[in-house]
Amino acid sequence: MRWLRNLLDKQAKIFEPGGKLEWLYPLWEANDTFLYTPGTVTKSAPHIRDAMDLKRVMITVVVALVPCVIMALYNTGLQAFIAVQQMGISPEQVPGWRAGLLRAIGLSFDPSCIVSCLVYGALYFFPVYIVTLVVGGMAEVVFAIVRRHEVSEGFLVTSLLFPLILPPQIPLWQVALGILFGVVIGKEVFGGVGMNILNPALTARAFLYFAYPAQISGDKVWVAVDGYTGATCLSVMKSVGVQELQKVGMFSLDLRDGVTSWLESLIGLEPGSMGETSLIACLIGALILIYTGVGSWRTIMGVFLGAGVTALLLMLYRSETNPAFQAGPLWHWVMGGLAFGGVFMATDPVSSPFTDVGKWIYGLFIGVFVVLLRVVNPAYPEVTMLVILFANIFAPLTDYFVMQNNIKRRLARHGA
Repeated sequence: MRWLRNLLDKQAKIFEPGGKLEWLYPLWEANDTFLYTPGTVTKSAPHIRDAMDLKRVMITVVVALVPCVIMALYNTGLQAFIAVQQMGISPEQVPGWRAGLLRAIGLSFDPSCIVSCLVYGALYFFPVYIVTLVVGGMAEVVFAIVRRHEVSEGFLVTSLLFPLILPPQIPLWQVALGILFGVVIGKEVFGGVGMNILNPALTARAFLYFAYPAQISGDKVWVAVDGYTGATCLSVMKSVGVQELQKVGMFSLDLRDGVTSWLESLIGLEPGSMGETSLIACLIGALILIYTGVGSWRTIMGVFLGAGVTALLLMLYRSETNPAFQAGPLWHWVMGGLAFGGVFMATDPVSSPFTDVGKWIYGLFIGVFVVLLRVVNPAYPEVTMLVILFANIFAPLTDYFVMQNNIKRRLARHGA
């Protein structure tokens, strides 16, 4: 690829200070550093040589998200095909250009065909992802040009997280509006990457959740078939309890029975946001983040531990009117977006605490309140998004009190 390097070097003088397109330097620099490692080095001491930079951190998160993306494609198509069979619709009667394209390339509407599920799911996921990438990327570039700073690689992660926490039938114009709100209000108004106190992807989803609740919640948005109503596992748990879910057996894999088993929830074979249904995919991503040091194991463990202990304590209370009290830790861990939020959202290095003790407190706070509000609050079946945003606000305060406590202990230790 020597020719590409030479081409970029020749064009550099046009965009560098003093060139004709100097004002577009942030855009050129973003493309150059995306393709090649930056050629600038520190010449004066002191300095630290480290192979890990912001670009590698973000790429690591993207790699960790790949299992969730694959499950998003497969499960979106799978749930749609199961719904088609339950509704008694022939493949020729399924409306929409996606169904027409699937028929045109000779693929069937068979839930047992993995390729068909992946392709059909991709026809829902990638339009959302492309709109997110284009609209959010343009906003990033505009702010970089106006403020004369580099285009951050952080948006690579935001642009992939956002589609994974949306339902497949979300209108694309709402996707554009949501990511624009998340980038501008959730990050850029605070000064850009490293300055924001809220997770931009969650900020974007929260905006859509309250601005357009009909398209982001309810039973009709989770399955990619018009007119089909498919309640999520959390909604069933809130209404009739886990007893209804346990009728088919915890380890059943009969997807056509209309009831989600615990094993199906563990794998991610249930209606929900496109990429947050699979605990297994999230755990694979967690192992990648922990092994590379990008994600904090303390935060992740805190989320699961806090959720598990709270679920056990709530099971001690026998409620005759609220069956959700009897959902134990095993169910709360696999249902909804707890795993996805705990692994990928809560570990955001910018909006989470920096101290080790603070990470434990932060994770436990999220786990405890997610389960508590899931059970006792009838308004929101799933609250992971709102709890993490609330915890983001108190993350700096958590670090402050932890550091103050450390200072007091050190002063006492030295007799000061």
